[in-house]
Amino acid sequence: MIQIALGKNGPLVSKLGLGCMRMSTSWGRTNDENEGIATIQQALDNGINFLNTGDFYGHGANELLVGKAIKGRRDDAFISVKFGAMWHNGQWTGLDLRPAAIKNFISYSLVRLGIDTIDLYQPCRLDNSVPIEDVIGTVADLVKEGKVRHVGVSEITADQLRKAHSVYPVSALEIGYSLADRQIESDLLPTARELGIGVVAFANTAEGLLTGELKAPLADNDYRLHFTRFQGENLLKNLEKVEVFKQIAAEKGCTPTQLAIAWVNAQGDYIMPLVSMSRRSRLPENMQAMEIVLTPAEIAALNHEFAPGTIAGGTYLQR
Repeated sequence: MIQIALGKNGPLVSKLGLGCMRMSTSWGRTNDENEGIATIQQALDNGINFLNTGDFYGHGANELLVGKAIKGRRDDAFISVKFGAMWHNGQWTGLDLRPAAIKNFISYSLVRLGIDTIDLYQPCRLDNSVPIEDVIGTVADLVKEGKVRHVGVSEITADQLRKAHSVYPVSALEIGYSLADRQIESDLLPTARELGIGVVAFANTAEGLLTGELKAPLADNDYRLHFTRFQGENLLKNLEKVEVFKQIAAEKGCTPTQLAIAWVNAQGDYIMPLVSMSRRSRLPENMQAMEIVLTPAEIAALNHEFAPGTIAGGTYLQR
């Protein structure tokens, strides 16, 4: 697996990242913990060292799972952790980004992960409830204490990114990015490039829309029904566009999922596709996607067919 520097003069990490959220209970779905652990270990065996989790994934269960998977092979893994989200009875209740809360969060994370230092630590979002200087400054203090190696941010604006980076060098920005979600291209991506900040791009298939496997209507209990992109006429219009995407993938000799990942991968050496997986059987397809080389003509065609705004409706990725 090819490695890249995560940000200017940053740590070397695999160009493909592994999102671990779906290995634990999420959106009402329960997955096999043992299969999740095996997936992480097989990813590490194949050189995928960037593991992404959050202290609120599964209310801490995901960190426990990651901790079990990396036990005895800490040096093989680069651990990225998000913090700050508050949940109650399965419902989002807001953010807690107070310095005292951050210090409390990391204490629990380190115990659940079974490690002494988190490689990349980042607020999951910023909502102006606490000054950015205090949030990033607290994480910077944790770097000085040896509990954190690198500072990251997630789902923020270009102005917030500049301010965070002025407080302490930011190594990575985690943000949703796909052919269906290109709103960050106008300001956030150029800002990250200018500042020398790596981009960890999740939701490459836009919550499964670009896999080519969705059919309308969705099941009544499908979590995606919360998002306008997957509702009514929006879904029907979007699935028509996905048929074009499926044809392009077929002509390229790959799956739609692989094409979606390959497009994100092709957007720059500073961009890492972060792919969520919960089963080992998904690893080969996703790793092969990183070997796909898109020609300038193919990229131009994809950019034309999926110009910003082509996909109707939004998801939580819309800021």
